[in-house]
Amino acid sequence: MTALRAAAEQARAWPFAEARRLAARLGNQLPEKGYVLFETGFGPSGLPHIGTFGEVARTTMVRRAFETLTGMPTRLIAFSDDMDGLRSVPTNVPGQPMLAEHLGRPLSDIPDPFGEHDSFADHNNAQLCAFLDRFGFDYEFRSSTQCYRSGAFDETLLRVLRQYDDITEIILPTLGRERRATYSPFLPVCPKTGRVLQVPVLARNPEAGTITYRDDDGTEIETPVTGGHCKLQWKPDWAMRWVALDVDYEMNGKDLISSYELGARIARVLGARPPANMTYELFLDERGEKISKKIGNGLTLEEWLAYGTEDSLSLFMYHQPGRAKRLHFDVIPRHVDDYERHLKQFADGDPDADVAKLLENPVWHIHGGRPARTEPVPLTFGMLLNLASACNAEDASVLWGFIARYLPGAAPATEPALDQLVGLAVRYYQDRVRPHKHYRPATAPERTALLALAAALRALPPDADSETLQGTIFEVGRANGFDEPKIWFRALYETLLGQSRGPRMGSFIALYGMAETVTLIEAVTAGRRPADAAATPAS
Repeated sequence: MTALRAAAEQARAWPFAEARRLAARLGNQLPEKGYVLFETGFGPSGLPHIGTFGEVARTTMVRRAFETLTGMPTRLIAFSDDMDGLRSVPTNVPGQPMLAEHLGRPLSDIPDPFGEHDSFADHNNAQLCAFLDRFGFDYEFRSSTQCYRSGAFDETLLRVLRQYDDITEIILPTLGRERRATYSPFLPVCPKTGRVLQVPVLARNPEAGTITYRDDDGTEIETPVTGGHCKLQWKPDWAMRWVALDVDYEMNGKDLISSYELGARIARVLGARPPANMTYELFLDERGEKISKKIGNGLTLEEWLAYGTEDSLSLFMYHQPGRAKRLHFDVIPRHVDDYERHLKQFADGDPDADVAKLLENPVWHIHGGRPARTEPVPLTFGMLLNLASACNAEDASVLWGFIARYLPGAAPATEPALDQLVGLAVRYYQDRVRPHKHYRPATAPERTALLALAAALRALPPDADSETLQGTIFEVGRANGFDEPKIWFRALYETLLGQSRGPRMGSFIALYGMAETVTLIEAVTAGRRPADAAATPAS
């Protein structure tokens, strides 16, 4: 057993805990099919969203941990439920009158409202694949429509037909009285309208593999349950898919706990074992309320990536999946910097001596132990945000003027990761910080202390380092009656930066410049807006 595998046996990180649980479920034996199958699901009635990313990212983390632990080959299927009938018209896509005309039809049979693909499902499936490819996920795409119509599900569908009564008995207690009267696991596809019908089944013929139902016009129709002539209600469908594909692992959100339990019972009725399962908590908005796509009270994938890195989003998904987390704009900067901190710890670790510690590092799980970049950026995202705020940055070149002076030789071409953060910081400042900035006028004691700080900065040598600057700030505060450092620094943040919290001021002044800081102080003490002070580094 290698040192890596031995460490995996003891690793406390949750993906390894899941991997050990899956290995035990398999009896530490490779399944007969020759690989261990992981699955994630996607509903293509809408575009991929941040929850889709979270499920694939977390499943991939478990998959990597499992491979490290066992050495067994694995596969990951990203399954699209694109044979579902369209139940309502999404509000965020074009062509809504056209879509309304196709309500009830399989998503794969509805024209693409964007005019780019053969169907609405094809468009959203393509978006899913492009989205997964962007993050470098290793997966196989699978379409429900293709599986049903190609016959890949036929054998299992016939088993569902043979166990019709047992499956119905599992589902009926969960339904209301009216729905129980008409429920059938099978949803026939109308040969005339192409719609997926929720109609009672009048007769079943397991030997022939057919069901009989009454069409909207009163005609009795006998149809095969195979070949895409029918699809299943989604809970039996989920279980049928596990059985047909022989899925070993699939996770789901807390809102689907009962659905998984029902599906597990159905899978056993079909003579199979349900996959190992992990339940993750749902995201909350900044008020602690459950995020809803319909309400639109959460962050979208595009919004996160407009202000934060892909790695920071992966880190957010890694942390505590079993705990509800608030997903809003304010968490982005912290996760950008937290990722860089974890990357530094990973890069500084000894892969031989510190293998156990490396397996506890989120970077290992985000990148499977092989991050593309091993050098963290030389400036924090928080510092860049404060710099953008102090100089009221309109574009990245303003920040780079300060950075090039602070880090001689640094440039966008030589520091691409830092350049990405610079651009994100400027955008975050302009969109999320500047509209809410409020500069508090300095009180008389604060004005006296600020002028003393300006004088102290003028007296320092031009090359004073951040530690010297930090010490000077402390001394000035104490000498001017600010015995509690927290109160003094809050005064600096609120009067100079227009915010209640801020950076380590010594490091910030070293980056921003002593002359520029003196200019800010002069603006504040003269009653002018600090944001109107110098926006470019002094020579």
